[in-house]
Amino acid sequence: QVQLVESGGGLVQDGGSLRLSCAVSERTFSITNMGGWFRQAPGKEREFVAAITWSGGKTYYGDSVKGRFTISRDNAGNTVYLQMNSLKPEDTAVYYCAADLNYSGRYYHPSDYDYWGQGTQVTVSS
Repeated sequence: QVQLVESGGGLVQDGGSLRLSCAVSERTFSITNMGGWFRQAPGKEREFVAAITWSGGKTYYGDSVKGRFTISRDNAGNTVYLQMNSLKPEDTAVYYCAADLNYSGRYYHPSDYDYWGQGTQVTVSS
């Protein structure tokens, strides 16, 4: 069964840090080519945050998080992390991890991904 489960969200003060985790089921891991993180704030579209290729670990970031967030995966490849530093109130959103089974070169649009987690809330207070 394909499954992605996020954890690590919560409430943090402006300037603080959080680390999100996305546990990928074995079957998803074996067929995934790209892992990504997106976020969605109330009344806004889902926004690309970061992505990582499963094989080579190449990473990509949205402009609003470059230099503050880091995406990584463990050596076994079945957990994807999002380390978030210097958090700002505008980072407040539900964060989703996603898996792309057939990476074709585009990684920044939600429609590029085949499976999604349930989301985890991140709230940054000012």
